[in-house]
Amino acid sequence: MVFDVTTTLNLILSLIIVILGLWVFKIKKYLLALYISLAFALFAFSHLAILLGITSTNILIITFRSLGYLVIIFALLIEALKK
Repeated sequence: MVFDVTTTLNLILSLIIVILGLWVFKIKKYLLALYISLAFALFAFSHLAILLGITSTNILIITFRSLGYLVIIFALLIEALKK
């Protein structure tokens, strides 16, 4: 396992956002919070993989991060287009 302060901090903060997003969704049934949780879960997975030794240029890391960003883009578009 490779220890990197920045990646470790990103993992911890991502997991906090996942937990808070799930909590908000459970209480308020606010779908945007669920999408944000999903995106940050993908980010957390990529941070964990890096800490476990996978390089940041690995296709798995790139895929998970890209999917995370796409989920956030999708969620914001859905929210913006609500009537």
